[in-house]
Amino acid sequence: MDKLIVHGGTPIHGAITISGSKNASLPILAATLLTDEDCVIRRVPDVSDTNYMVQILTGLGADVERFSGTVRVTAADISDTAPYDIVRRMRASVCMMGPLLARKRRCVVALPGGCVIGDRPVDLHIRGLEALGATATIDGGNVVLEAPDGLRGATIDLCGTNGPTVLGTDNVMMAATLAEGITTITSAACEPEVVDLADFLNAMGAKITGAGTPVITIEGVSKLKGCVHNVIPDRIEAGTFMAAAALAGEGVTLRRVHEGHLAAITAVLRKAGHQVHFNDSGDACTVLRGDTPMPAEIVTEPYPGYPTDMQAQMTALFATTPGTSVVVDTIFPQRFMHCAELKRMGADIQVSDGKAVITGVKQLSAAPVMASDLRASAALVLAALTAKGTTEILRLYHIDRGYEHIDEKLLSLGANVERVRE
Repeated sequence: MDKLIVHGGTPIHGAITISGSKNASLPILAATLLTDEDCVIRRVPDVSDTNYMVQILTGLGADVERFSGTVRVTAADISDTAPYDIVRRMRASVCMMGPLLARKRRCVVALPGGCVIGDRPVDLHIRGLEALGATATIDGGNVVLEAPDGLRGATIDLCGTNGPTVLGTDNVMMAATLAEGITTITSAACEPEVVDLADFLNAMGAKITGAGTPVITIEGVSKLKGCVHNVIPDRIEAGTFMAAAALAGEGVTLRRVHEGHLAAITAVLRKAGHQVHFNDSGDACTVLRGDTPMPAEIVTEPYPGYPTDMQAQMTALFATTPGTSVVVDTIFPQRFMHCAELKRMGADIQVSDGKAVITGVKQLSAAPVMASDLRASAALVLAALTAKGTTEILRLYHIDRGYEHIDEKLLSLGANVERVRE
C-alpha cells in the first residue's frame, strides 16, 4: 500500500485543471450496458473506482478500451450476472442493476461494498425496480431481479429517510428508458451527476425530461444506440481544492469547473472570509485565503444544498479557523471518522449525534494518521498542508478511489508531498 508524506508549511499557488466527475462517470459507464452499440465516454478520471467499473464491465463480457481519459465500451454480448468478487470493492456497482435488468430482463448483482460511512441500504433501488414490474429476491448475498415480460412504466417515489437517493434515481431512470410506457420519478435526486447521466441517456436515444428537478419523466423506447459523451467536471474535487486554497493558498486557480455546481461551497467559503472569483464564463475560478478567516456553520443537504462529500474537507479548514464552527451532516450522521484523526494532529473537535463543534487552534501538529474513507482522507491531506512538521497519511488507497493523481496536482501547486510505498 502507498502512503502520502506531507511536509507542512509550504503555501500552494498556481493553477490546475479539474478532472471529470467520478460520481458521474460510474453510472454513465454502467449505462453503456443498455445498448449493443459503441459508446465513447470522454474525461473519465483515472481513479480506482472507474478502474473497478471497467473491470466489472469487462467481467460481464463487454469489450472495453481505455486510453487518455477516454473509455470506449461495446456491450454486444453480455452476461446477466455481476458476482461478488468483482463488485465488492465499490458501492456504486449497485447501479448495474437497472441497465442489466432492462437489457437482459434478468440480473444477479451481489450486494456491494464501498466506504464505511454509515448505513447505505439498497432497498429504494429494489423498490423502484419492483414498481417497474420486476420481482426481487435476495439469495446468498445477491440481488436477483427478474422481469421476463419486460418492464412497465410507473410512478415511483424515491424519497428515503435522509432524502432522495442519487444512485437509486440513476438505477430507476436507466431501467425505465427501455420500459414500456411512461415512468415518473418523484422525490428524484437533483444532483448534477443525475443530469449528466440523463444527458448521456438522451444522446443514446432515450426520452427523459425533468432531470435536475424533483420530478423526472421517462418515456420508454424499444432500443438505445451508441453515442459520444463528455463527463462534467468533478465538483467535489473542485471543492476540495477550493478548501485547500482557503487553508494554505496564496492564490489558486481551478480550470474546467462549473460555477453553478459549486454555489453552496462557494457561499460557505465566502461566509468564512475567503475570496472566490469566477471568470465571466463560469468555467474557472481563483480562490484567495482571507486575511481574517471567520468561523461558520454548515448543514449538509441534498443538492443544491451543501454536499455531504465536502463536510470533512471543511472540517479540516475550520480546525485552524479562529472561533467556533459547527458542521452538521444530515445525510450520513456517522460520517465523522476523520475527526478522531484530526484530533491526533491537535484539532479541538467535539462530535455528537451527527454534529461536529470545531474550536479553531492556531496550528496543527504533524502526526501519523489513517484514512478511513474517501473524503476523510482528503481532509487529512488538507490539514497536513499547514501542520507543523511531516505528516504520514496511511491507507492512501481510499483517496485514490476518487481523486485523480492528487499528489501530482498538489506538487504542481508547490506543495511538498511525496507518495511512497509502505
